[in-house]
Amino acid sequence: MRIGINTFLFTSPFTNESTRLFKTFKKWGFDTVEIPVEDPSHIDPAHVKRELDKNGLVCGSICACMGGGRDLRGTPEQQKTGLEYMLKLIDQMVVLDCPSLIGPVYSEVGRADAVPANEYKKQWATVVKHLKTLCRYAEKNGKQVCLEPLNRFETDFINTCDQGLKMIKDVGSPALGLHLDTFHMNIEEKDQAAAIKKAGKHLTHFHACGSDRGTPGNDHIDWKPIAAALKSIRYKGDVVIESFTTDVKVIARAAAIWRRMEPTTDEIAVKGIKFLRRTL
Repeated sequence: MRIGINTFLFTSPFTNESTRLFKTFKKWGFDTVEIPVEDPSHIDPAHVKRELDKNGLVCGSICACMGGGRDLRGTPEQQKTGLEYMLKLIDQMVVLDCPSLIGPVYSEVGRADAVPANEYKKQWATVVKHLKTLCRYAEKNGKQVCLEPLNRFETDFINTCDQGLKMIKDVGSPALGLHLDTFHMNIEEKDQAAAIKKAGKHLTHFHACGSDRGTPGNDHIDWKPIAAALKSIRYKGDVVIESFTTDVKVIARAAAIWRRMEPTTDEIAVKGIKFLRRTL
C-alpha cells in the first residue's frame, strides 16, 4: 500500500503555486499526494501533473470539497451544483492520472440536523440517483468514487461503515467504494478493526488520523488491530494522513481546529509517516 499526505495540512486553497510542496513531500518519503480541489479553476491539472512527475510523486486522490452549496440531497440548485462540480473533478482526474475521487460525496459538510424518517428516505433516494450518474461517468473514465462516512457533528446522513455499505449496494456501481477514516470511526464505530473487515473488498481508500485529528500514533487509537484488519482484507489502496492546522485558518474553522496539535505542522507529517511505515 502507498502512503499519502493531504495538502490541507499545509495550504488552502491548493493552487498551481502549491506544487512547491511536492519536493518536501518527496523528501519526507510520501508516495502519493491527496489534493482537495476547492474549485476546479484553482488548478491547471496538466501543470500539477508535470510537477508531480518532476518530483517522483503521483496524485493518489482528489478530495471533493463539499461546501458552498454542493449538496446531492439539498435544493435542486444545490444538487445540480454538487453533481456538476464532481463531474468536473473527474475530468481533472483524467489529466492528473488520478484514480480516486474521495470524501463525503453525498452532502454538504456541516449539514447535521435530525429529519423525519420519511424525509431521510427521500434524501437517500435522491443521493442514490445522483451517485448513479456520477459513478457512470467515473466508470466510463476508468475512475472510482470513494464515499466517506463522517462523524455525527459533520453530517446526519452517513456516519458508519454499515450506512456506507448500504449506499454502495443501492447505487450498484462497481465504481463506488468505501472510504474509511480513523478519526470519524473513533467516534462512530464500536470497533474500528471490525468495521474494516466488514468493508472488505469495498474498502477503496483509507485516512489514517489521530484521535484528535493529529498525528497517527501519537494518540489513544489502538493501531495494531487496525493494521491487522487491513492486512486480513488484503487492502492495497492508499493510506493518507489527513490532518489540519490552525495555520490554515479557513480549514481550521471548518474542521473545528482551535488549538495546535503538535509543536509544528511538519511533525504531523514526519512523525506520522514514520509511524505508519513501521505499523502497516
